[in-house]
Amino acid sequence: MKYGFDNQKYVEMQSQFIKERIAQFGDKLYMEFGGKLFDDYHASRVLPGFKPDSKLMMLMQLRDDAEIIIVISALDIEKNKVRNDLGITYDVDVLRLRDEFMSRGLLVSSVVITHYNGQASAVAYRTRLEHLGINVYYHYTIEGYPTNVALIDSEEGFGKNDYVETTRPLVVVTAPGPGSGKMAVCLSQLYQENQRGIKAGYAKFETFPIWNLPLKHPVNVAYEAATADLNDINMIDPFHLEAYGETTVNYNRDIEIFPVLNAIFEGIYGENPYKSPTDMGVNMVGNCICDDEVCREASKQEIIRRYYTALCEFADGKATENEVNKIALLMKQMRITTDDRKVTVAAKERRDKSGVPSAAIELADGTIITSETSDLLGTSAALILNAAKHLAGIDHSAKLIPHKMIEPIQWTKVNLLHGHNPRLHTDEVLVALSMLSLTDDNCEHSLAMLPQFAGCQVHTTVMLSEVDRKIFKKLGVELTCEPIRKKS
Repeated sequence: MKYGFDNQKYVEMQSQFIKERIAQFGDKLYMEFGGKLFDDYHASRVLPGFKPDSKLMMLMQLRDDAEIIIVISALDIEKNKVRNDLGITYDVDVLRLRDEFMSRGLLVSSVVITHYNGQASAVAYRTRLEHLGINVYYHYTIEGYPTNVALIDSEEGFGKNDYVETTRPLVVVTAPGPGSGKMAVCLSQLYQENQRGIKAGYAKFETFPIWNLPLKHPVNVAYEAATADLNDINMIDPFHLEAYGETTVNYNRDIEIFPVLNAIFEGIYGENPYKSPTDMGVNMVGNCICDDEVCREASKQEIIRRYYTALCEFADGKATENEVNKIALLMKQMRITTDDRKVTVAAKERRDKSGVPSAAIELADGTIITSETSDLLGTSAALILNAAKHLAGIDHSAKLIPHKMIEPIQWTKVNLLHGHNPRLHTDEVLVALSMLSLTDDNCEHSLAMLPQFAGCQVHTTVMLSEVDRKIFKKLGVELTCEPIRKKS
């Protein structure tokens, strides 16, 4: 793997900069953490070398002075929004995040449900959390947000929200994903603290878009692709340009909300210490890229993967055509196509030759292995066996799992479990391989190769079952599929 990002430099530089920002304010600092505090796999994909838990490691250095508020939107609760990287809903992820933070000795003081407008699902969720002993607060939908500053900055706006009780000088506001309303929670708290005579500050720790990279740098474009469902748009920060004559990159929601932040800070301090949305940020990521070309290529590949994800989610009714079209436009701007993904080309070529669903995997050394569906195995199961044999140095013609073992499994699937597809899935193949590894050296060696799948690229010419998708995810494989349903 080629690295384009210096993670150690990042941890040191970012920690120091955050400490300096905390020192700027008096009684309390609300710090909005955009993206993910850990499990930030998007960042690790577009910035090879970035460790998914880097931000959490920095926060651990400040844990005695910090507490965490987790934010979730009532709209996301209502529609059961799913984290694509983990395959769990946002409401479940709130509890996972809380457990993860607390297991590391971090204080999670409360959960805030935003965009609340009486939704029954949000009420039920609050009741569930309170039964677990968790403090829960409502923040309401404000008509005209974020442009109606007069209403927002009033008792009928932020003043209507529940006041979130906090006890420590650094309050970290995070969420399962974008669009949860983290910034609005911070601004509401600034308003509420001021009403109580407490001078509080605000800072933003948002990894993307990277403010000191060009607007159309692939890393920043990949962020737009990742947030296509939110319709986030990267923009030149007009406030920063006017104040300093410098071109920096931000995104539409931060730029839209800046007048609100400006009005609130003027009410608290008499003036705003920040002259632009870029000033609010503390992001040092752009200063730690050590190989720009590596990050550019990684980001282009991420855009293609996001495109395939959107296509498949649209086929499943989980995404809109607008999301697909937006990412397609971003690809056109980057002058890339799906043919720039090597495994996509290889899988399609195998399908065209065989006439059946096929798959391809690109290994760490660049070797591409392909497979196709047979009467015994699905294409994903066959791919795992083919790749494992290659890595173990076993001849391709060798049969790891004998037919006499596969056939009774198929019989059980069809005749006893009433399945329609007799072919073995990836999990069934791995179980069989595990059993045979006790007496067969080839199976033992092949099984030992599975950790080498982590970070590999895979493409299939049909949409996979949930079982197969989960197995690839557990193996750490970056999977894409054609938006075509496979026949039983």
